[in-house]
Amino acid sequence: MVRSRLTFGLAIAAGLLAATSAPARQAQPAPPAFAGADCPDALPAGTRCWSGRASTGAYHWLAVPEDWNRVLVVHAHGGPRLGDPQPDDPVEDLERFSMTVREGYAWAGSSYRRGGYGVRMAAEDTDQLRQLVWDFLGRPRHTILHGQSWGGNVAAKAAELYARDAEGRVVWDGVALTSGLLAGGTRGYGFRADLRAVYQAVCRNHPAPDEPQYPLWSGLPAESDLTRADLARRVETCTGVGRPASERTSDQAARLKDILTVVGIEEAQLVPHLAWGTFLFRDLVQLRLDGLNPFDNQNRVYAGSRDDAALNAQVERFAADPRALARLAYDADLSGLIVAPTVTIHGIDDPTVFVSHSAAYRQTVQAAGRGDLLVQTFTREREHSRLSPPQYVAVFDALLDWIETGQPPSPRSIADRCQAAAPQYDAPCRFDLDFTPTWP
Repeated sequence: MVRSRLTFGLAIAAGLLAATSAPARQAQPAPPAFAGADCPDALPAGTRCWSGRASTGAYHWLAVPEDWNRVLVVHAHGGPRLGDPQPDDPVEDLERFSMTVREGYAWAGSSYRRGGYGVRMAAEDTDQLRQLVWDFLGRPRHTILHGQSWGGNVAAKAAELYARDAEGRVVWDGVALTSGLLAGGTRGYGFRADLRAVYQAVCRNHPAPDEPQYPLWSGLPAESDLTRADLARRVETCTGVGRPASERTSDQAARLKDILTVVGIEEAQLVPHLAWGTFLFRDLVQLRLDGLNPFDNQNRVYAGSRDDAALNAQVERFAADPRALARLAYDADLSGLIVAPTVTIHGIDDPTVFVSHSAAYRQTVQAAGRGDLLVQTFTREREHSRLSPPQYVAVFDALLDWIETGQPPSPRSIADRCQAAAPQYDAPCRFDLDFTPTWP
């Protein structure tokens, strides 16, 4: 036994000696959070740009103007984009909101770590980007959170989840929400479920009769290779959308009118909304909600077609699963418990995210007792992704002034700021000071 113990001890010692004498394996250095990059042409001369990738896998871009005012804008993009993120994904958003850099703000935007739905995921990635920029540049004078479209939902969620750090210190000094999907997840997509049901009742080609049938609320079978171009061809076959109106048959024109009138969307948005109700629904339902249905049209009465009784008899009916609603609400609904000054802007005739979302958000914030922290503005525009540039300038500058003085702006004062900025951008101001949206 003594010999065995000795032999065992010598073996261990030999192993340790071999391990210490072997060449050390070099740990691979982590990629830098920010590396120098060429700025897009849309940015002013003297701007410095960096790009990088977070530990989660999200790509990001940062732009700092030569005359930086020491205020950082962290941008949450819309979508959600369904493909894998790419290194230059944030550049489009940087170019779209380049007026912020022109006005002296630093700008940072993230691709998020993956494509597909996930408001909490995107909110976490947005807050992580803020921290990465703080670590890289030092904490700026103020940090503003900006959300556009679906990114409005993301930013509003981030403003609730990450408003202050563990010690109670302010993280986001102010929030700007532009054309935001602010009704939250459980209320924001129902009309696209209605569109799927109405379109199928009228056209019967999505799915086609000779294809595997599936619940419309599930979007599309996981194994389907249908593309957006394929979907557009089906819409064209049924309604004539995609060809001149003069080349449509009378039946196509009638079917198109039925769909648009009943659902309440514009012709140009039929394919985009139907695509969201197809490919986004597949991602949302099958990948994020474990195949559970969050949509409900059991009691919906569809009206505005040539024969409403026939339409309502033919339309597919579905009931929401409470588990799906609970999961979607947890991920994407809003509490209204905001703690930072918040300014919104929305086009009254926005065809993509309806202006009624602003009404839903105001109801939510007021119900939480935080109405004094919300100022909303509206413009006479039929745009979603790009409103007139001086209007964005006015919103950001008014928000910054609110942060620094403690005095909230009025819609009138924001409109006046826009008029002052308009000549520099050779673009109009279209604020409507009398408009008040309603939900639903």
